[in-house]
Amino acid sequence: MKLGVEVFLEDGYKPFIGNRIGLVTNMTGVNQKLTPTIELFVDHPGINLTALYGPEHGIRGDAKEGEGVQSSIDPYTNLPVYSLYGDSRKPTKEMLESVDVIVFDLQDIGSRYFTYIYTMAYVMEACGEQGKQFVVLDRPNPISGDRIEGNLVEEDVRSFVGLLPIPNRHGMTVGELAQLFKYKFGYNCDLTVVPMEGWLRSMYFDDTPVLWVPPSPNTTNIDMNVLYPGTCLIEGTNLSEGRGTTRPFEWIGAPYVDGQRLAKVFNEKKIEGVIARPISFKPTYQKHMNVICSGIQLHIVDRRILNAWETGLLLIETIAEMYPKDFSFIENGQKKYFFDLLAGSKSMRERIWNGTTKEYIENCLSLIEGFQKEKKIYDIYN
Repeated sequence: MKLGVEVFLEDGYKPFIGNRIGLVTNMTGVNQKLTPTIELFVDHPGINLTALYGPEHGIRGDAKEGEGVQSSIDPYTNLPVYSLYGDSRKPTKEMLESVDVIVFDLQDIGSRYFTYIYTMAYVMEACGEQGKQFVVLDRPNPISGDRIEGNLVEEDVRSFVGLLPIPNRHGMTVGELAQLFKYKFGYNCDLTVVPMEGWLRSMYFDDTPVLWVPPSPNTTNIDMNVLYPGTCLIEGTNLSEGRGTTRPFEWIGAPYVDGQRLAKVFNEKKIEGVIARPISFKPTYQKHMNVICSGIQLHIVDRRILNAWETGLLLIETIAEMYPKDFSFIENGQKKYFFDLLAGSKSMRERIWNGTTKEYIENCLSLIEGFQKEKKIYDIYN
């Protein structure tokens, strides 16, 4: 198997000889020997690297989720690092003055909430406006390319965690998404996708020989990634999604929850592919910091039949039903809810309170089937 960066360095770079190259990357931009793409580009005689661009979490991955990142000078290369998660999430004209081509090399996690794919969309938009070429070095979708889950983001709740109407689990690589963004959603630019060699749609990340480099501090392992299309929704509630523990998005709980009882009730629902175990944990930061929470760990029994989105919604609905006086969705003080942005819908909260999420899930099946058919136009791999 070869990653997009490895194919690019063999001969994919040749059309860009003589151009000034900008690189959107972070610690996940590495080859299979874990050598950073930055280093590979700097050392390559045919590549003139002139600028770096960093997404959320920064170019070295040392910023927490949602934390603004400042532009800087990279101490290892002395190149400018322009932050795309600071004052501007779209490269400005000034940020692109020193480049002719922007190369994108970031590892996505396969869920629509993850901001790297929207950084890509904004860079594509800026490249189109400023007449720059855009190149995507493709990487695996860690939760495979043959399953899709979720709903499509509604127009009035678009945000940087759901900028475009794609499912919670989109089943595409970043290269395929770039083609979707250009030809379906109008992020028009001079686009080149450098595909991988040897990757199949059925592959999860641990089916590949590639070593896992966490794209953010809480993207810990393959089980977390598989659950994330559903358990990320818990961020919009007063439940702990396990941030500040060793098992974020696998451990779910709160001080008001009885984990023994929750595990029993949840398991009685017989959701395919997953089983709950009662646990107790103390988050070291974020919600319920340094307070003992009772809850459950979601254990994946069969990832190929698990629907994480359905699992997450039914878990939240279960807790809301069990603890109606304690459970809540987090407001920002202006009657706006982060949960709506994650859910891609303003009606989901009411459905959870009414116990009608199962009906909503079934109603979304035709939308997902339509997306599945439409996206095949942009699929690169079998």
